[in-house]
Amino acid sequence: QVKLVESGGGSVLAGGSLRLSCEYSIDGYDDYSKAWYRQTPGKEREFVSCFNEDGYIDYADSVKGRLTISRDVAKNTLYLQMDSPRSDDSGVYYCAADRQLITYIRALNILPRHWGQGTQVTVSS
Repeated sequence: QVKLVESGGGSVLAGGSLRLSCEYSIDGYDDYSKAWYRQTPGKEREFVSCFNEDGYIDYADSVKGRLTISRDVAKNTLYLQMDSPRSDDSGVYYCAADRQLITYIRALNILPRHWGQGTQVTVSS
């Protein structure tokens, strides 16, 4: 069983900072790749960043240089540091996990299997 719980969302001014957390619990051995996605009303869920189990990190072009993914294995927590967010970074942010590499399933246009409930981020100018 995989459980993902996001926290840290809220309202932030453009140019400010915010850190999202995803606390995960996984039965058995944790060989899951993990990622952040986001969604705004009327749009499909979009990839933000991933931390593959092999250590590879990737970002959507729109967030490179502003959002940073990291993890604390001891705390079973994935983070997304948002620095200098823009209004178009607003949305519901979801933590996701899959036994396949996120970069692999993205290439197949497949979404990860496991999801958290999401946390709302609103960036205002």
